[in-house]
Amino acid sequence: LALYGGQILPSFHSTMIFRFTAAAFVLAATTSTCAAFSTTLSNPHAATKQPSISSSLYMGPPSDPSAPISDLFGEGSRKYRRTVYTHNEWVKHRSSDRFVNNISTLIYSGIYKNVGKEVFATTSVAVFVWAWNVLVGGYEDFSGVMHDPLIASKWATEIGLPLTIFTTLSPSLGLLLVFRTNASYNRWDEARKFWGLNINHTRDLNRMATAWYGNDSSPGSASAPKQIAKAIDPEEREYLLGQVSLFTWAFVRSMKRHLSPPDEDEEDYIAELKSRLTPEQSDAIISATHRPNRALFDLSVAIEKLPMHFMRKNEINKNLSIFEDTLGGCERLLSSPVPLFYSRHTARFISVWLLFLPFALYGQFGDSWNHVTMIPATALISLFLFGIEELATQLEEPFTILPMQGFCDKIGANCNEIVTWAGQDVYKMPEELMEHLESPELNTESNLDLIEESDDEEKSDVEDKIQEMEMESDDEAENDINVEDDTSSEMTSSDLEMESDLVEESDDEVEDDVEDKLPEME
Repeated sequence: LALYGGQILPSFHSTMIFRFTAAAFVLAATTSTCAAFSTTLSNPHAATKQPSISSSLYMGPPSDPSAPISDLFGEGSRKYRRTVYTHNEWVKHRSSDRFVNNISTLIYSGIYKNVGKEVFATTSVAVFVWAWNVLVGGYEDFSGVMHDPLIASKWATEIGLPLTIFTTLSPSLGLLLVFRTNASYNRWDEARKFWGLNINHTRDLNRMATAWYGNDSSPGSASAPKQIAKAIDPEEREYLLGQVSLFTWAFVRSMKRHLSPPDEDEEDYIAELKSRLTPEQSDAIISATHRPNRALFDLSVAIEKLPMHFMRKNEINKNLSIFEDTLGGCERLLSSPVPLFYSRHTARFISVWLLFLPFALYGQFGDSWNHVTMIPATALISLFLFGIEELATQLEEPFTILPMQGFCDKIGANCNEIVTWAGQDVYKMPEELMEHLESPELNTESNLDLIEESDDEEKSDVEDKIQEMEMESDDEAENDINVEDDTSSEMTSSDLEMESDLVEESDDEVEDDVEDKLPEME
């Protein structure tokens, strides 16, 4: 308007230089701000399609430049966060170069790419506030000379807000973000603990099934050595324990599929089940409405077929109840997010706070050249605060960032190894020891019968002795009474009563003696 409206400013060259420089700076600042959210396919960290079996063990950023843009950020990038740490990863994690590495990979961060639109919006507001105030408030050229406003009107005034409003609201915003991130992290931690229980109890289940295979005796029974010594068919043992191991893996793999997006895992899940199970077994699980429940039922049937005492089977089945609990807990986390009104209020609060923040920051950057440093400052503040809220949102649903496929592969490998540890040679005893166990002297069942017969005989002897003692005590009491009658015929009635009391006391003493001797005799 100043150039082509018929009025030429006195400092034409400086004005042109300022305008072109300012326009170039704004364009460069906007471009650099949005560079973190661009999707350059020539990037060496571009996405790649994960293999279905080992996808969960993939660590680090994507590396295939031919991958679609959808895998660079958003939902497509979640599968690249399923990291499983070993010693080497922990060494790198606590390296002294971690700060430099994290800063250098900032533009490749999926979290920051996800909030690109929000950061662009707040940065655009900052650019508008800066440009308007420069137009209506004057500007300073590169030589430090102040110029009059380009828009001179009574209604054209600088815009701004007091910073006190934002400092007052900052503690509330901080509390909302802290509670939001803590709630989301607790959900992720709970899901990880559920899968930890699955790993532990699948090992426990197969360990007990392998160690107790072929033992028909109850736990702690004295007949256990004889029962263990029975011959075990190695082929039957391999098949039955193999079924336990397979259905243990089928349960956790079905649970992983149950908690994963259908378009990501369905084809791989069906292929894996058909490659390991028989057609009848795989079709029964695949066609079930609730696949983990069907796999858990098949595991229960496989345990029931094991040749062992029912009390031992009950101990093994306790692990299945734990599997039901972990499955139900994961379903609860998947179907029940953090209350929506809490999440929405936090998102609205931080959005409004950041969109109006440039109005308060303009005056605070008065020491910089034309307040221009307010623009990158607004972009950084928005990036980090929106990034905190994005972290909470990404953690809220934990299953698509947990390496569940790696857990399933680990469980399957561990169970297959455990069921091969014990064989027929482990339980087979030498023939001399078998004959020794079969001898009548060491026959546990015969010994138990003899012990019971001996107890019955001793009990009858004790009862007979008690009766003899009672009869002898009664005879002695009668003899004492007869003797007293002969020697003192002139006894009074009071004397007779005293004598009767003495007899009763004597009977009581005899009974006490009998009761005291009875436990000793038994």
